[in-house]
Amino acid sequence: MSRIDIYEKLSELGIGLPTAGAPAAAYVMCRQAGSSVYLSGHIAKRDGKVWVGKLGETLATQEGKQAARLTAIDVLASLHTFLGDLNRVQGIIKLMCLVNSAPDYTEQHLVTNGASELLVEIFGEDGKHARSAFGVAQIPLGACLELEMTVQVA
Repeated sequence: MSRIDIYEKLSELGIGLPTAGAPAAAYVMCRQAGSSVYLSGHIAKRDGKVWVGKLGETLATQEGKQAARLTAIDVLASLHTFLGDLNRVQGIIKLMCLVNSAPDYTEQHLVTNGASELLVEIFGEDGKHARSAFGVAQIPLGACLELEMTVQVA
């Protein structure tokens, strides 16, 4: 059984990869060690600007889920720029989501589903991953969430 071309799948889903962002401080967007690629945290953006907000205070869970989906697309854009070909991805290993949360907010896992579900839509079984979802007091620039990911590549 042959794998689907990832770019065809993105096209089917109506997803265009944006231009990958550049590091905002003293780090790199991606770093490879063996067959693992580690992607730095990407903050949520909407319409090219930081998506500011706090879940459970100024943003609802559904908005956070959409932010996670869009941020996962940004992460994939960085991975595409680094690898040159997303078809090299053999699997999504780990996803970590930091959610800018009000003190009593407890739906970080539902917000993170926005990214997790997208990765499975795109990569199928290879998109299933381990993950962590944390509520945090603040994220750089007031962003509503930040995602980082580890992938296995050929």
